[in-house]
Amino acid sequence: MNKRARLLRRREAMLTLAGLGLTGALGARVSGALGTQDAEAASCVLSPEVTEGPYWIANKLTRRDVTEGRPGLPLELVLAVQDAKTCEPIAGADVEIWHCDAGGTYSGVSDSKRFLRGHQKADAHGRARFLTIYPGWYRGRTPHIHLKVHVGGSVVHTGQAFFDEKTTAAVYRRSPYKSHGQPDTSHAADMIYAQAGRSRATLRLTKRSNGRKGYRGSITLGVAT
Repeated sequence: MNKRARLLRRREAMLTLAGLGLTGALGARVSGALGTQDAEAASCVLSPEVTEGPYWIANKLTRRDVTEGRPGLPLELVLAVQDAKTCEPIAGADVEIWHCDAGGTYSGVSDSKRFLRGHQKADAHGRARFLTIYPGWYRGRTPHIHLKVHVGGSVVHTGQAFFDEKTTAAVYRRSPYKSHGQPDTSHAADMIYAQAGRSRATLRLTKRSNGRKGYRGSITLGVAT
């Protein structure tokens, strides 16, 4: 069996698991069993579309650092964009993010500011990188980051990325988050979390290297072009 056929077989297997709602529970086991190269193939699943929400604002801010001095725990985001049909990385994809600050406020809603918003072009491996902060929360939603993927001038994906709830609880016990308290909405109570794929839409968080504060969050986005 050639490499292409093996990739398709593995992708079909993961799509079947996704349809059964099992990818979140079995994803780590499948990745470990298949190995690094095969795990990348297994991640090649179409990411569900969800609402962009009421706080999207058109902008052309191409920048890696979107913080604009907003206080919060540093978060390095690595968003890998793949073609969901071919499993190939999409170099040059324009990835856009936006999210609220530590107190649950979005920029641009009642002012002209644009903090925690921006675009980045994906590199040759399909990865777009941002420096931001761990987002806060607002009423009725579990903590999340909004994102869009633009290819060839068109939006090919609108989604949201989420966080491990235990990690979030620990982060929110620190300043500047603790004055806002813990979120009022869990993953289980957030319909959009379910629509986005639950654990498949959750960032893989690791501590930043070299003693730096904060986290590195990564996720693969499978899009239809």
